[in-house]
Amino acid sequence: MAARTDLFTSPDYLQLDDLLTEEQKLIRESVRAYVKKEISPVIEDYAQKATFPEHIVKQLGGMGCFGPTIPAAYGGGGLDYISYGLMMQELERGDSGVRSTASVQGSLVMFPIYEYGSEAQRKKYLPKLASGEWLGCFGLTEPGHGSDPAGMLTRFTDAGDHVVLNGAKMWISNAPYAHVAVVWAKDDNGDIRGLIVERGMEGFSTPTTHGKWSLRASATGELVFDNVKVPKENILPNAKGLKAPLGCLTKARFGIAWGSTGAAMDCYDTALRYAKERIQFDRPIGGFQLQQKKLAEMITEISKAQLLNWRVAVLMNEGKATPQQVSMAKRNGCEVATNICRDARQMLGGMGITGEYSVMRHMMNLESVITYEGTHDIHLLITGMDITGFNAFK
Repeated sequence: MAARTDLFTSPDYLQLDDLLTEEQKLIRESVRAYVKKEISPVIEDYAQKATFPEHIVKQLGGMGCFGPTIPAAYGGGGLDYISYGLMMQELERGDSGVRSTASVQGSLVMFPIYEYGSEAQRKKYLPKLASGEWLGCFGLTEPGHGSDPAGMLTRFTDAGDHVVLNGAKMWISNAPYAHVAVVWAKDDNGDIRGLIVERGMEGFSTPTTHGKWSLRASATGELVFDNVKVPKENILPNAKGLKAPLGCLTKARFGIAWGSTGAAMDCYDTALRYAKERIQFDRPIGGFQLQQKKLAEMITEISKAQLLNWRVAVLMNEGKATPQQVSMAKRNGCEVATNICRDARQMLGGMGITGEYSVMRHMMNLESVITYEGTHDIHLLITGMDITGFNAFK
């Protein structure tokens, strides 16, 4: 397939750039330029072949896209959450799988090691993860436990200077290529703890998940633990209970809110350009009322999502954001993006299903994004419980 030229122009209908610092805009522009040069020309081919562009891992590390909010002393960028959000927006504008790679590395691997790990663990793992020398993954979801992670069956038992880990995780992004996995399992007391499991430990395997129609350019797999001996110094000392992995997910969901909005922006931009160029009945289709209705609704919803994401990022910077507010932003971004992708696909007609345009790839990817790290319905119930005080989960 011929390399596609990326003509993306970012929509900013409400002049939200006025809310950004010069540094934040510079960070966004550098990631946007990277996506245009390195991701857009090749990503369609990787998606069609369902292969992971492994070479981007070190590129993303070099760009500072891994753990941008982690302090510079550990290899991170020491940046604020608006900068992090903008990075994720631009990466997912290119492809959800690329953003997933960065999200998992930063929010689900580096963040728990930084937040819940020992100083020795931080120094050993974070610089290598930040640079892209090592890729990591996050093991929480199990075959029988997705939305209800507290029911996990993965266990480890004390065996002196090490523990013995048994169980399995599935739907794990980055797993087939990961050097390390942050795994959540129950100890002898039934408490949920975090462990750092390294590739090469006997009994640890990462079979690849095949047959996906979504996130085809992202590596997905399982984590299988068959009497894996894990040194006790690999247990995260400051993580106990479900609150720890859920804290990681809050950070990742924040990135998804921005990322999914980036996918929506790309589909809107594609549809707008197509509507101006595609002639039917002797005029551009952008001149017809129903096409203008679709475009007007798209830019309205994108503008609202951009404002919501920005506000939550400000609260994150101030240490005030609640997990429930992040849930709202994640759910909103996914819903907006999914609807916009489908409308854009219709506007492109038959061309919308081809790899010549990014729309159908975004559409398929978003079917995963709207489900992972809290399904669409679960996030609705998180908001519902927050505003009513009633738990509808049980």
